[in-house]
Amino acid sequence: MQGGTMKKVFGSAAEALDGLLQDGMFIAAGGFGLCGIPELLLQAIKEAGTRDLTFASNNAGVDDFGIGILLQTRQVKKMISSYVGENAEFMRQYLSGELELEFNPQGTLAERMRSGGCGIPGFYTKTGVGTVIADGKDHKDFDGETYILERGIVADLSIVKAWKADATGNLVFRKTARNFNPPAAMCGKVCVAEVEEIVPTGSLDPDGIHLPGIYVHRIVQGEHEKRIEQRTVRAKKEPV
Repeated sequence: MQGGTMKKVFGSAAEALDGLLQDGMFIAAGGFGLCGIPELLLQAIKEAGTRDLTFASNNAGVDDFGIGILLQTRQVKKMISSYVGENAEFMRQYLSGELELEFNPQGTLAERMRSGGCGIPGFYTKTGVGTVIADGKDHKDFDGETYILERGIVADLSIVKAWKADATGNLVFRKTARNFNPPAAMCGKVCVAEVEEIVPTGSLDPDGIHLPGIYVHRIVQGEHEKRIEQRTVRAKKEPV
């Protein structure tokens, strides 16, 4: 506490995670493709050596970036994900039985996180009815249509990446990074956010804040890599 206010700003990702990590924990991670990945916090988890982790995340990054770096070191036990197509090590571990995988449609995964953050234990959705996604889940009919029950996600820890923050933890995300980071942040018992810039408290337009600071417990500012997942360019045309 500083002057009656909780200190949220930390000097490094390792400091921001100090005392929060333990083997076997459940972590919700933001990011969409390679956009908005909490890369500094993931690197700090790797260096801490925390093992047997379960991650809820839209995807696992690629082999050398995002959650992929934790797959390389065998620190991940289970993934709850929507898309895993860009990660060869993920595929190898899953097919060999080394990694447990729970597939979730993207909208379902986002709503499971948001529901957990809002105190909603479960919800019914039509998505996945009649597929393997529905196996073992409660089915219920509403207005002549069948729905399946999905449980809200409450994680031990949320790690997210934002564009801007103030010292109280109000966050602003940039473009596609807003897809999964806000619901991931909401569903953690503790949320740590890495940001590109920390601005003076009061300088953010209240109407432009995407996630209020009540959800965010710790913040770290750092330098981030701007990667492109799939680069597609046209062949250069020679002048006639």
